[in-house]
Amino acid sequence: MNLRRLEPNVPLTPEFTGHYLQMANFGGTGISVSRLGFGGMELAGPPRAPKMTQPQATRLLSAAFDFGINYFDTSIDYGLSEERIGAAFRKTRDRIILASKCGCLVGNDNAVEGSHLYTAKNIRAGVMQSLRRLETDYIDVMQLHGNPTRNDLEEQGGLETLLELQQRGIIRHIGLSSRKPYVQEFLDLDVLSVYQLPYSAIQRQHEDIAFQLSDMGKAVVARGVVGRGSVAKRWSAIPIGMADGQAQGVWESAKIDEILGGMSRIEFMIRFALTSGALSLCLTGTTNISHLEENVLAAEKGPLDPEIYALAVRRLTLAGSVPGDSEYSRGGPKRPVEPR
Repeated sequence: MNLRRLEPNVPLTPEFTGHYLQMANFGGTGISVSRLGFGGMELAGPPRAPKMTQPQATRLLSAAFDFGINYFDTSIDYGLSEERIGAAFRKTRDRIILASKCGCLVGNDNAVEGSHLYTAKNIRAGVMQSLRRLETDYIDVMQLHGNPTRNDLEEQGGLETLLELQQRGIIRHIGLSSRKPYVQEFLDLDVLSVYQLPYSAIQRQHEDIAFQLSDMGKAVVARGVVGRGSVAKRWSAIPIGMADGQAQGVWESAKIDEILGGMSRIEFMIRFALTSGALSLCLTGTTNISHLEENVLAAEKGPLDPEIYALAVRRLTLAGSVPGDSEYSRGGPKRPVEPR
């Protein structure tokens, strides 16, 4: 079935044909995913994201599927995102991979935005709410959200609850969406099969952990691969985890514009991430179909030329974008390591 036919009032246009995205094994999960995935944060609705109707959201999501994307990532925390994805794919659920996140407070209208709780009760309520919103009876990947500690999960019962839901088939795979230093507590936790980490050419501090996880057979999902589009927006956007002006400083110090060779900055960012052997999938999010298609066209070109990639890594390393410990919201990585 053509997904665009789910919304009869959405016009059919010919520009959605002829795309091919490379597929990849998703770690050891047995799932095959498109190398480029759709990040659903931009579907949240006001005040966190642009205003959008359900027919508009369906048209966007249908275009993503027609472009070759089969992995759709969302969260309880992303406002209307789950509901919009569920409505768009209600008749073609078995043709996509749904990933959501749990741990935020459910059923508490007075909760502070961004608050998280990892009790058995709250995790269960969150998963059940996601099932209703996504209009499905199972979720392929359920990721713990909000940077929990290992102690949070073990003492409050959240992880045990996810394992129970996995045994019942409600959750297929358990994952963690986190960052340094929190993620380092979970590298030896066998029950986690998917890890979502921040990663881009200008934010490489998780590259070492991504390789470590990949070598262990884990699926590694990269978020923020285009740095919130900052490279194409005259640096008016600030990548999450970077200080004002830091992204521009890294880019200009590395003189990346000199080696683009006709690529757009966004194309370079996407293809740089795809070149890394550690990443199973790269997420990009937008509400603009033209921008989405540009991202797909960039991904279709595949990895960067090895010489260009090696040159970019050397320049970015000297500019401070390196694997290593970092202060996520104030400044970049502190200790460089030899690029792999």
